[in-house]
Amino acid sequence: MEIKKEVKKMSKENGLIYRISGPVVTAVGISPRMYEVVRVGDEGLMGEVIELHGDQSVIQVYEETSGVKPGEPVIRTGQTLSVQLGPGLLTQIYDGIQRPLPKLEESMGVFITRGVDADGLDLERKWEFKPKVSSGDSVDSGQVIGIVQETETIEHRVMIPPNISGIVKKIESGSFNIKEAVCELEDGTEISMMQEWPVRHPRPFSQKYAPDVPLITGQRILDFLFPLAKGGTAGIPGPFGSGKTVTQQQLAKWSDAEIVVYIGCGERGNEMTEVLDEFPHLIDRLLREIV
Repeated sequence: MEIKKEVKKMSKENGLIYRISGPVVTAVGISPRMYEVVRVGDEGLMGEVIELHGDQSVIQVYEETSGVKPGEPVIRTGQTLSVQLGPGLLTQIYDGIQRPLPKLEESMGVFITRGVDADGLDLERKWEFKPKVSSGDSVDSGQVIGIVQETETIEHRVMIPPNISGIVKKIESGSFNIKEAVCELEDGTEISMMQEWPVRHPRPFSQKYAPDVPLITGQRILDFLFPLAKGGTAGIPGPFGSGKTVTQQQLAKWSDAEIVVYIGCGERGNEMTEVLDEFPHLIDRLLREIV
């Protein structure tokens, strides 16, 4: 009853915790949208609204909730869970909500403090932008307007964001950070090298290609008996200790792929430690040939 009395004093932007069950928190006095990101408790833990039942909102909290109590505030952000896309994404190590772990370790050591935020990309680092279009050109969603040499072997292509099109009024070359505008359209739209994209919305595409090019994995047993295709998908079923993760690591090390995104979900700590220790020291075959 005390919580309900407090709720009446609060606006629709803020509410109170009504119930806690592990990582699932129920809040009252708040009117969020589905999948909206909220800040839970006095420490501002990140959560996402997963159910709405009348005046109650069920929130999945993405951090440890021990010590959080009913009656603590819940604050709306008005945003959905999104990620930052742009130069600097490669070579990074993130947690599940795109917080860069090396950056967090610098500020707080090996144990992450609750309620901490960090940008997924370095917003101040300068990148050399080279335009691929000129003033007066007509551009459409997904069109490449410039390139950035993100690593020694990978060229990052800066594209027009989805649902945006127009005539290029101005585009510049030079050194910019990812928040600075590198292109301006005649309608006043400014385009930078970074895009923020909601994780629950798939990126739009104009055409899907049939996976008809073989992916050489470097593992003869797979290439001979279980061939894979570039652009295709594959799964490795098996019980505990059968070698699924070891096979996955071998595929990541030796496959004929330019970029490997390694996602460890539910992995044992020693297996992830092995990935973090070994992968940065691997020498890319293409890079070795260039050198």
